Amino acid sequence: MTTSTVQKYLAPTRLEPALAALALPGGATVLAGGTDLAPQTEAGTRRYAAQLLNIRRVEGLAGIRDEGQAIRLGATTTVSEIRQSALLAQVAPALVQAAERFASEQIRNAATVGGNLCNASPASDLSPPLLVLDAEVELCSWRGNAQHTRRLPLAQFFLAPGRTLKEPDELLTAVVFARPGAGFVSRFRKAGPRPALEISTVSLALGARLQDGRLQQVRVALGSVAPTPLRARRAEAALEGRALDEAAIAAAVAAAAEDARPIDDVRASAWYRGHLVRVFMEEVLHDVAEN
Repeated sequence: MTTSTVQKYLAPTRLEPALAALALPGGATVLAGGTDLAPQTEAGTRRYAAQLLNIRRVEGLAGIRDEGQAIRLGATTTVSEIRQSALLAQVAPALVQAAERFASEQIRNAATVGGNLCNASPASDLSPPLLVLDAEVELCSWRGNAQHTRRLPLAQFFLAPGRTLKEPDELLTAVVFARPGAGFVSRFRKAGPRPALEISTVSLALGARLQDGRLQQVRVALGSVAPTPLRARRAEAALEGRALDEAAIAAAVAAAAEDARPIDDVRASAWYRGHLVRVFMEEVLHDVAEN
């Protein structure tokens, strides 16, 4: 569909009128960076609502904030801001690594964390590193003349390609995760046919606390190997409490392959995706062990 279906364009600077627009009958199409929305509407796979709601100017939705015990990413924080953040480089390096491999410079400057998550692509680059951070999404709505806010674990947010637990009248306002403690390590790997401007064939993120040579609180997440980004629970169990010797690495590699549920499509075969999961799992674990 084209922009001719849009009857009203809104660009509020406060959250309340943005939520009020979503609460109206028919709701609104939310625009942040537009890097997913524009090609989808042009291809006819998605159509605009009568109202187009641009949230880029809404106060409080942008930026990365250190709240002491937690880190808050506003929904309109761009991928470039994530990539350039000294704070995230320190506390969540896998997230910065994902931002570095995200599309091109121009798209990174426009694409937002909220848009990347709400698009609910199985190949979302930011989802795996946020999953290993145990991130939560903050959802706000305007109901009964009052603002309502709820939080959901990101691991529960995705339902299917393009579908999430966000209600039509809700706006994703932030992504929040607890500040990782001492000894936290994280890694991200992604493969695609080209180094840039490419949807990932497979992505993998690892997050864990390394204490006395053993991994604790292990989190492993996979992208592009199932209908949604997912936590690799078998791989996590295979690593929890273990030193990173060859036996533990081999067990985790085998377990991660069992966690993955890849399919054949135009970008890669299921066999190749399964192979990449094994390669990436082994690679990130050796990287942690050696560094």
